[in-house]
Amino acid sequence: MLIAALVIVAIIVLAVIAIYNGLVRLNVQAGNAWADIDVQLKRRSDLIPNIVETVKGYAAHERQTLEAVITARNRAVSVQGSGPAERAQAEGALTGALRGLFALAESYPQLRAVESFTQLQGTLAQIEDAIQNARRYYNAVVRDLNTRIQQFPSNLVAGLSGFTPRQFFEIPDTDRAVPQVKF
Repeated sequence: MLIAALVIVAIIVLAVIAIYNGLVRLNVQAGNAWADIDVQLKRRSDLIPNIVETVKGYAAHERQTLEAVITARNRAVSVQGSGPAERAQAEGALTGALRGLFALAESYPQLRAVESFTQLQGTLAQIEDAIQNARRYYNAVVRDLNTRIQQFPSNLVAGLSGFTPRQFFEIPDTDRAVPQVKF
């Protein structure tokens, strides 16, 4: 009888350890995925001043559009380190401002002909793709983590260990479109 009780206790302890380690693994993956998003968003923020300066040389009198992009970029940079909801809101506003900037660029054929501007547009398109891919991966890991936190019996281990659900990184529907890059 004693041996059977010890075997059952050992099985329960091993199950709790396995559940805890699974939660830790998913939590670390979610943190890593968020860091990937953060890197791509920083790359985009670093690229924007170059784009604005290039456009400014050809469309300096379009000050309002240029200032809107700079303001949106500064807001996006200021919320770095915040949660997904705050970042998504700021990045959505930045995407909208960039759309306005590229719409403005369509009005200036001489600007579109500048090689550095087309390179910057291409780089921005690549970064936007990387952001989308990183966001998908992050949201998939968060989905798995949140599901595990809510499922029985891992919800018991999660509750005792302090694991809490993470927020998804969702950009509002109006801001989901990637800025159009046309040559």
